[in-house]
Amino acid sequence: MGGILFDKWIWIIIFSVVLIIVLPLVIVWGILNLPAELRIIATICIIILWGVIAGYKDWIVSKEQEKEQEKAKC
Repeated sequence: MGGILFDKWIWIIIFSVVLIIVLPLVIVWGILNLPAELRIIATICIIILWGVIAGYKDWIVSKEQEKEQEKAKC
């Protein structure tokens, strides 16, 4: 059991979880410290990027489903 602390994957997982928790908080803190005009622009940019990424993900998923349907027909 003591050997688990020397496994590199446990530290990669711990580091990843910490980043997932801390990074959004740092981004929100950074946006809240901006002047009002830049805060609005940053918020709008995040919303637009979020929409573009979600649309791209849906497009990829639909392409994969089309490929699976073509395989099933053959």
